[in-house]
Amino acid sequence: MPHDIRHLIHAREPNWRPRYQYPRDAIPALMRGWLLDPGSLTRRLQCACHGRFSVRVLAQGRGRPHWGEMRALGLRDRGRAVIREVLLCCDGEPWVYARSVIPATTLRGRERRLDHLGNRSLGAWLFAQPSLRRTLFELVRIQPGDGGYHAATGSDSGPPIWGRRSVFSVHGRPLLVSEVFLPTLPTGGEAGRFRLQSARNRRRLTDRPAPVLR
Repeated sequence: MPHDIRHLIHAREPNWRPRYQYPRDAIPALMRGWLLDPGSLTRRLQCACHGRFSVRVLAQGRGRPHWGEMRALGLRDRGRAVIREVLLCCDGEPWVYARSVIPATTLRGRERRLDHLGNRSLGAWLFAQPSLRRTLFELVRIQPGDGGYHAATGSDSGPPIWGRRSVFSVHGRPLLVSEVFLPTLPTGGEAGRFRLQSARNRRRLTDRPAPVLR
C-alpha cells in the first residue's frame, strides 16, 4: 500500500462528527469494538497481531493543522504544531493510519520527547502517563474521493473506511490523535470483539473541551 507523503500534511480534512450523531446501527457491528474502545489502540493491535507490530513513519514536521483540528485543540488563528503521520502495521501490513497534531505549546518539559519519537508508538507513551485524559470520540466514515481517503489508504479507490479522533491531555497539555482503520484490519472473531475496559480507562474519557492555547 504505497503512500506519497506529498499528499499527507496538506490533504483535505475528513468530515468528523460527534459520536452521538451516529445511530448505533449506522456503525458496522464488527467495527464498533475498534471505534469505541477507550483503551490503548496500540495495545489492542499488539494483542490482535500474532506477528511483529511496528510503527512506520510517513511524515513528521511542523506545519499548520487543518481548521477543524485547530478548533478541536483550541488553537488560535495560525497556530503551528508538529504533525505526525504513521501507519500501525502487523508483519509489515498497514492496519491503521494515524495522524497526530501536537501544538508547539505542548512540547515543553518532559513532553519535548514527543518531537523525537521516531518509529516508537505515541499511544504506548500516552497510556503510560498517570495524568492522561481524553475527550469523547468524534467519528467519520470516509469514502473514496472524500477528504483524507488518499492520505489514509494511499489510494483513490477502495471500500469505505472508518476513523475516530479525540483530544488527549497530559499534564493539562493537549494533543489531537486521529486513527483511521484500514480495510486490511481484521475485524472478525477475537480481533474485532468489543470488550469493556477497566474503570480506570473509562474515567479517562471526558467531554470537557480542550483548553484554549494562547
